[in-house]
Amino acid sequence: MEKNEFIELTLGSHNIVHGYDKDNKEIIESVHVEGFSKKLVAKSRIKSVSEKFILTDYAEGRWIYWEYQEDFETIKNKLLKE
Repeated sequence: MEKNEFIELTLGSHNIVHGYDKDNKEIIESVHVEGFSKKLVAKSRIKSVSEKFILTDYAEGRWIYWEYQEDFETIKNKLLKE
């Protein structure tokens, strides 16, 4: 495995999207954690980055919106770095 396949992120609280209810509204589980922790995330799992959240895929078709500690420019530069 090449080292550039992963990115080190400092992630905290997150929202897990479990799917949709009968009215087509997202079923969201909010997980609040104290502080942030470092994680290695496969770049292939990252779907988008906003100024507050990183959206990644998860098990069984779920999605997770993670809060991150770094600033947007730092994350962008890490993702674009080869």
